[in-house]
Amino acid sequence: MQRKAFVSGVAALLAVVLAGCTGGSGSGEQPDDSKAGGSTTTAPAAQPGKYRTLPEPCGAVSHDTLDTLLPGIGQIADEEQREKEYEGEATPTYDTDRRVGCRWKVESTSATDHLLVDFERVVSYDNAVSDDSKAEEVYATKETAADLPEPAAGSTGSSDSTDSTGSPSGSASADGGSADAAAPSGTASASETPAALQPRTLDGLGDEAFLNDKLSASGSTAQQRTVTVVFRTSNVIVTIEYDEQPTASAEAPDSKELQDRAENLAQKLAETFNG
Repeated sequence: MQRKAFVSGVAALLAVVLAGCTGGSGSGEQPDDSKAGGSTTTAPAAQPGKYRTLPEPCGAVSHDTLDTLLPGIGQIADEEQREKEYEGEATPTYDTDRRVGCRWKVESTSATDHLLVDFERVVSYDNAVSDDSKAEEVYATKETAADLPEPAAGSTGSSDSTDSTGSPSGSASADGGSADAAAPSGTASASETPAALQPRTLDGLGDEAFLNDKLSASGSTAQQRTVTVVFRTSNVIVTIEYDEQPTASAEAPDSKELQDRAENLAQKLAETFNG
């Protein structure tokens, strides 16, 4: 009888110990890989950008548009050479999913024209920052570097309308001329250039956009005008650089004409992303 009592007591003690161990393991003990603070919840990653690929840049500009921007193409008699000029030249790139570009250079009887189209797809490698937000930062850096003048009173944020070929319409063209050349930075003079033609931000082009216009002396007499249009659509930034240098004339290239052509091309490229 005493032996039975002893065995029963040991069994009861063992049952109590086992129950205690089982209760401890189910009382909310944290897993080994838990983060500081006792929470395993992870914040969702920021949204990726809308665009995962980029257009083929040398094929993004139509022949009709190139005819307007680069008048010398129409003066090339040899058909094979003319087609080669239409093709342009791809700019060097290390990752075609992230950045691509194309440039053209064509001489005419009156001037030499250059065109560069550049597409940059911005990707954020920070899970807390979306691709769009990162693209906004990149765009803001470009706009700051352009050092645009303060908007003049009455400025509409864009130049006069253009027709379907990209040629200026409406009022007569305004030429910065010698007043532009006198500007220390080479940027079109804010005091002499009409408000509609000053370097400025643009409305109705992508999510945000700006235009810059610079006139610089090249050689002893000829002056080169460069119009740059930059716009952002979601996580892609598009840059257009368009410049013209007269062959012999000392007269500066027409500001309105070049701006209208560059803006017209920008609108067409923006439509390809929206389509």
